Amino acid sequence: MSTVTLYSRPGCHLCEEAKVVLERVQATVFFNLHEINIEADDALHLRYLERIPVIALDGEELFDYFVDEEALTRRILYREGG
Repeated sequence: MSTVTLYSRPGCHLCEEAKVVLERVQATVFFNLHEINIEADDALHLRYLERIPVIALDGEELFDYFVDEEALTRRILYREGG
C-alpha cells in the first residue's frame, strides 16, 4: 500500500486544505496518510518552510502548495497496478 506524506505546520490554511483533498482521495483510493509537522524538526523546517504544504508519494515529492487530486489518484493507481 502506498504512503502519502503531508508536510505541514499548525495554522497553515493551505495545509488544512491539502489535508481535506487528501482525505477525499483516500475515500476512493487506498493509501496510508502520514502528516508531519515541519516545526518539530529543524531540518524539515528549513527545507519546507517556504513550500508547504508539500505532498510526497512513497518518498517522491509530487506537489507544493496544492494537491492535484486527479494526478495523485492516477499515480497511486499506477503504483498499485490498477
